Amino acid sequence: MVKESPSLHEQETENSGAAKAVRGPGRRLHGAIAHKLGMAILSGHYAPGDVLSGEVAFAEELEVSRSAYREAIQVLTAKGLVESRPKAGTRVLPRNRWNLLDPEVLAWAFAGEPDIQFVRDLFELRAIVEPAAARLAAQRRDKDDLKIMKDALSAMRRHTLATEAGRAADRDFHNAILHATRNDALLVLTASIGAAVNWTTQYKQRARALPRNPIPDHVRVYDAIAAGDPAAAAEAMGVLVDLALEDTASAMQR
Repeated sequence: MVKESPSLHEQETENSGAAKAVRGPGRRLHGAIAHKLGMAILSGHYAPGDVLSGEVAFAEELEVSRSAYREAIQVLTAKGLVESRPKAGTRVLPRNRWNLLDPEVLAWAFAGEPDIQFVRDLFELRAIVEPAAARLAAQRRDKDDLKIMKDALSAMRRHTLATEAGRAADRDFHNAILHATRNDALLVLTASIGAAVNWTTQYKQRARALPRNPIPDHVRVYDAIAAGDPAAAAEAMGVLVDLALEDTASAMQR
């Protein structure tokens, strides 16, 4: 089924219209179009199997060039969201083809109302990866790793997780743990884990403050890693992830 592109107000009401978002300062044109379409796909406006409206119609609607639209489609193709074929058009691929761990795809998912099952999937991934990473970090960290973690904790306290600076420090903390594993395969997940941490933290305080202060949970992880206690580090990280899921699920049910 061919679906028309969402109207300007349907997809960008919070940004005062898609045209403004597309032409917004500091944003490359094709990146803004990819953002608009990516949000539409992740939100379910376009379902797997749907064919997007043609480049001519879309370019005319947004008053952008056809080349900018084609570049945006290339971005979505690289992330596994769509495929384009001559004469068949651009079709949304099945969800199992989507690169859901791509940081930009995660951003699109959380720009609207994310699916609760997808959120649980992310936390299951974190529950598998991060406690094991904390265990390895406790065995392999050096003084530089500990300094980065400690500085990140200080910044989290100073800025709080209600600010972008505080959430950036939170990402730095989790990234430092992955780096401390000295495992190149785990390092590949750094950007994805960091993005998942950022977007879930930002999402669960959209309408209200965080239900509790999660920084002490992070401190317990740090203390166990600094003490070189692998079992305690893994346990503390497992508790941190479980509590973060509870907070996020509560925010989604409000």
